[in-house]
Amino acid sequence: MSTQAKVGVFGIGLEAYWAQFDGLKARLQGYQAHVEQQVGAWAQVVSPGLVDTAPGARAAGELFAREAVDLIICYVATYATSSQVLPAVQQRRVPVLVLNLQPVAALDYERTDTGEWLANCSACCVPEISNAFARSGIQFNVVSGMLHDDRSWHEVEEWCRAAGVATTLRRARLGFLGHTYPGMLDMYSDFTMFHGQLWAHVEVLEMDDLKDRVEDAAPESIEAKLEETRRTFDMDESVGAESLEWSARVAVGLDALVSDFALDALAYYYRGTRGSQYEQLGAGLILGNSLLTARGIPASGEGDLKNAVAMKAMDVLGAGGSYTEFYAMDFNENFILMGHDGPGHIAISDRRPMLRGLGLYHGKAGEGVSVEFSVRTGAITILGLTQTPEGRFKMLAAEGECIPGPTLRIGNTNSRLRFGLGPAEFMNTWCEQAPTHHVALGTGHQVSTLRKVARLLGVEFVRV
Repeated sequence: MSTQAKVGVFGIGLEAYWAQFDGLKARLQGYQAHVEQQVGAWAQVVSPGLVDTAPGARAAGELFAREAVDLIICYVATYATSSQVLPAVQQRRVPVLVLNLQPVAALDYERTDTGEWLANCSACCVPEISNAFARSGIQFNVVSGMLHDDRSWHEVEEWCRAAGVATTLRRARLGFLGHTYPGMLDMYSDFTMFHGQLWAHVEVLEMDDLKDRVEDAAPESIEAKLEETRRTFDMDESVGAESLEWSARVAVGLDALVSDFALDALAYYYRGTRGSQYEQLGAGLILGNSLLTARGIPASGEGDLKNAVAMKAMDVLGAGGSYTEFYAMDFNENFILMGHDGPGHIAISDRRPMLRGLGLYHGKAGEGVSVEFSVRTGAITILGLTQTPEGRFKMLAAEGECIPGPTLRIGNTNSRLRFGLGPAEFMNTWCEQAPTHHVALGTGHQVSTLRKVARLLGVEFVRV
């Protein structure tokens, strides 16, 4: 599935100007071409060109509806009446980004004639357009700045990337395998919330769907998966040959499950009892789900579907998005240890990840191989998706850094994360937002773009 948004881009002007000011239209069309070129680096562009009449705006709106664009960008090239702008955005009913980008930093006031002023008159009708959009129920945001300033285009890039995340989530097929870990009330969700609020599809899967595909795994596919595993991981001496072969077989079954159901993310958990086949399946999922997560199909353990969505969002941004929870506070070195048992996003590991054999999965049934690594040092972001008492989704994020130093060697992912607040104050502030106990841990500082994702999805956003 493409994670690039399809963006409708149109410029606006006033047809009456063209006969009055020679060369003005061609000049503005040149600016329009520059806008389309810039946006084309981050999105698929659909453009009707420069719109200068109400009928032209209606035709532009029909084009955007026909092409099913995900975001509309209105480039304000010069003054235009709002009545010839509104029809371009009414039919598709997606968020609109208004670009108030002036070609020059300032006018040469003593030498600028009317035509030159109109070539730099982007600010004039932005308040008028904003009023018309608001009164018509059109969601919009404004980016003001200079046409050739990288700071302005960085903001536009974030909007395009955010639109790609929002579109990906709205089209996503989320697999739910097994059930939620019993008693974890923060993770329980109504599947209809995902369909109704995010427009995503939840595919409810049976353990038999996985069992059948594991049983059908071909020997050559298992051997190929073993080779992939040896290329990807370092092996601790605790990894037994039988456990490794079983994990590889389950990984082949997971690949088939994802392919057959066209899954874009997966939430899973199954306990099983008395060493049954289903207990063995549940215990053998970590290797395969770590490999899936690394290639852009995040797997969230303990049946946390909300966190699978957060992991997907971070992955689409190229930040990773590893399955993570709070482990411990370190008051000596002022950081929080965060990680989890189960799958991790091995593509953002600080080294070759380790496979370690565990005779006990704490709090879970079975035994087998587990993944151990730390996220690479540097800037990080954590993203949680929780829900309000009213049943609305809410995004919660914080930026910090991953610092070097020793971590636990217990077959879990875990990293040393330092935030702007100290460990105690951060935990207090984070928990005041009623989060779930899982987050998606990714690289880089992503809050600015994630805030835009939330805006496009109509989801509350809180930065800690």
